[in-house]
Amino acid sequence: MPSRRRRSEVTTDPRANGTAIRTVMRHAADQGARLVHFGEGALTGYVGPAKQYYSGWRIDWAPVTDELHATMALAGELGVWVVVGGNHRLSGDHRPHNSLWVINDRGELADRYDKRFLSHAEINGFYTPGDHVCTFEVDGFRFGCLLCIEVNFPELWLEQQQLGVDCLLFSTYSEDPIFEVIARGHAAANGFWVSIAVPAQCAPAGPSAVIGPHGTVLKHARSEGPEVFCVDLDRTDPALDIALNKARPWRETARTGHIYARRSVSDPRSTDRTSI
Repeated sequence: MPSRRRRSEVTTDPRANGTAIRTVMRHAADQGARLVHFGEGALTGYVGPAKQYYSGWRIDWAPVTDELHATMALAGELGVWVVVGGNHRLSGDHRPHNSLWVINDRGELADRYDKRFLSHAEINGFYTPGDHVCTFEVDGFRFGCLLCIEVNFPELWLEQQQLGVDCLLFSTYSEDPIFEVIARGHAAANGFWVSIAVPAQCAPAGPSAVIGPHGTVLKHARSEGPEVFCVDLDRTDPALDIALNKARPWRETARTGHIYARRSVSDPRSTDRTSI
């Protein structure tokens, strides 16, 4: 399945961001992509490097709405799925969610993932936490979504594996190079692809990448400047046979405990753990 990964500059101007996003979508569609994955805050901007701009959440939400609608319309026109990050407005004085909008190839909002595990700064000053998991299917592949510091919570990644996810879309606005290392471990431990999408300004520390179910990086973006690249999710790749067809199903069987229960014995030399 061809999918497109986007790394571009993210600003605090939704109009500039929306224009850049739709330019990438057109290029991606021209090259046969079925899903286009963008980073954290790609449409609205992210509070991390722009706290003064977002102080008190005095944001003009009109351009955010306009750019999201324009992005949805183009997704329907091009027939591509789009997963794009942004701030989702709540009612009244409630702080927004830090979200990923999932737009289907008919130009409809299919779902939205709201970041559940927020950083100290996010939960105390900027965002409302989400409360749900998000998965969706495109052309026989199941995708899931996580955001930024959620890379540090293995239970969220195992949850995705238990839901049958084939590819985890991980969007971040981080300059922490360890994120890729951790994501590679999650990919290998759970036997799924991981797409990492970061903005170009964070790329010198850790560029966008696609990781295979064996934990190996299949493709890196450049470490400088914007770039768009495409990776096929290929279940028939011989290099992925062990990860997809042996390791992942074996671990699922092992977690049930049945294979171990059948081999358990009643033996005093087993229960006495101080004997020699």
